[in-house]
Amino acid sequence: MIATEKRRLVTIVAESVLTEAILAKLEGLGVSGYTVSDARGRGSRGRRTGEIPGENVRIETLVGEDTAARVLEVLAQAYFAEYAIVAWIAEVTVVRGDKYA
Repeated sequence: MIATEKRRLVTIVAESVLTEAILAKLEGLGVSGYTVSDARGRGSRGRRTGEIPGENVRIETLVGEDTAARVLEVLAQAYFAEYAIVAWIAEVTVVRGDKYA
């Protein structure tokens, strides 16, 4: 049987204008890898449509429990009050867990 470990998947959906700033904050917290993809949808701030410049991005990273908590703290302090951004943590099982320490 293949060896697995528990990690935290942090998912962030934010205004695309924040992409580089969020990635810099993640790197500052020691996050070594992430995936960025385009996102569309509707939330508490309404639907992101053509009258609002830009799109949303979805940023995902696999990290340890402590780093995941720090990511949410940093995002909350920097962005939650002023921007359309949501973030959540899910426990996941990964192969090669040492890559995400």
